[in-house]
Amino acid sequence: MESGNDTQISKFLLLGLTEDPKLQPLIFGIFLSMYLITVFGNLLIILAVSSDSHLHKPMYFFLSNLSFVDICFTSTTIPKMLWDIQTQCKVITYEGCLTQIYFYILFGGLDDFLLTVMAYDRFVAICHPLHYTVIMNPQLCGILVLINWIISVLYSLLQTIMVLKLSFYNKVKISHYFCELNQMVHLACSDTFLNDMVMYFAGLLLGGGPLAAILYSYSKIVSSICRITSAQGKYKAFSTCVSHLSVVSLFYCTSLGVYLSSADTHSSHSRVIASVMYTVVTPMMNPFIYSLRNKDIKRATWLKISKLQSQKSRILYQIL
Repeated sequence: MESGNDTQISKFLLLGLTEDPKLQPLIFGIFLSMYLITVFGNLLIILAVSSDSHLHKPMYFFLSNLSFVDICFTSTTIPKMLWDIQTQCKVITYEGCLTQIYFYILFGGLDDFLLTVMAYDRFVAICHPLHYTVIMNPQLCGILVLINWIISVLYSLLQTIMVLKLSFYNKVKISHYFCELNQMVHLACSDTFLNDMVMYFAGLLLGGGPLAAILYSYSKIVSSICRITSAQGKYKAFSTCVSHLSVVSLFYCTSLGVYLSSADTHSSHSRVIASVMYTVVTPMMNPFIYSLRNKDIKRATWLKISKLQSQKSRILYQIL
């Protein structure tokens, strides 16, 4: 290959979290543990919701979808990073990079939209409790999730196609552990004006829009809670929102950190750390937040664990 502008570039070099070989085993152990906790924690929520008839409600339907998306979101980046550390090979193919960008945007967008739908669910449950079962019927819940998927698929496809049209220099080094859209656009050697405009417009519309909807929903929720006369009633109403509020705060604070740090091109390390919070820590914390704050989830989870243990004991007994 000749040096210079090359639209047929076949490989990128992911520099990862650090180039210090002494820290690689520690990073591998930490991220492998976090990834396993994320997968098994969210998978346990999905199993608990699907197996317990008491959890066949809109709130838990959206929660199980959020858990599935979190598993997929983390799996988009972490397995590749662990593989790179284990094999001491930091190369990612051009096709692999585009695939990472596509699924990263897809599942990140789904996370955003699902949190918005869950805020609407809490709004209806607290502000219109008598009409909750009528409004949040299974058909509407399915349609909301389907719309979220359609929007996310189309948007991620649009961004991936736009990156596909960019050209890059040979031997491009990415100061990250995955192919992050904003950094990929800024590493291109062709005109990126249209890409920047689409990113900023989409950030305003698809990021600011859901956030505004969540804030509006919770302003109405707080107003309704304040009108409740009994302290016990206020506590019960607010406790149903604490878990979701915690996840929303963690999600938006970390994702905002990614974009604020991305604006500073000289602070690649802070951008990577912010991305770790957004892509790894947030999906890992979601099962803990919902399990610790929700009695129904805790009860269903322990029942599922007990059932799995009893099945394991029965199998071992039959083998022996």
